[in-house]
Amino acid sequence: MNKITGKVWNFGANIDTDVIIAARYLNSSDPEHLAKYVMEDADPEFPNKLQRGDIIVAGENFGCGSSREHAPIALKAAGVAAVVAPSFARIFYRNAFNMGLPIFELPESLEIKEGEKISINLDNGVITNETNNKEYKFTPIPPFMQELIASGGLINYAIEEMAEGK
Repeated sequence: MNKITGKVWNFGANIDTDVIIAARYLNSSDPEHLAKYVMEDADPEFPNKLQRGDIIVAGENFGCGSSREHAPIALKAAGVAAVVAPSFARIFYRNAFNMGLPIFELPESLEIKEGEKISINLDNGVITNETNNKEYKFTPIPPFMQELIASGGLINYAIEEMAEGK
């Protein structure tokens, strides 16, 4: 079973790419550098509180703003296992999959509270709140997009495909 499990961190609606990783840190594209400052403008302590494998649950329009791919890179490098929100800005949606960051659209996302533990079953499209046993259904990610995530992003996927002679 293809599953992601982690502790939840909540953020509101319209979290833009400047909040995810502020422009003042874009003097480097090194993922480890970016990870140190992820979501700092929303919560200055967040980079220190976040544990590898934790999950961000947010409001609608997550990742709006500029089209920088640094935002999903910073989240992934910081150890965010997935992002769940009712909707994502289209360019962030594409960049997240290209970088290998799993994201899931769930209209009821804000019913899930900070500190709760959830598991996301990629195969059947179910998010289970392990804290209160409530289940939520989301549209499963298409197989090709799951392959991008499993490969760690589009570039890794392409390298694997070329190595296999495809």
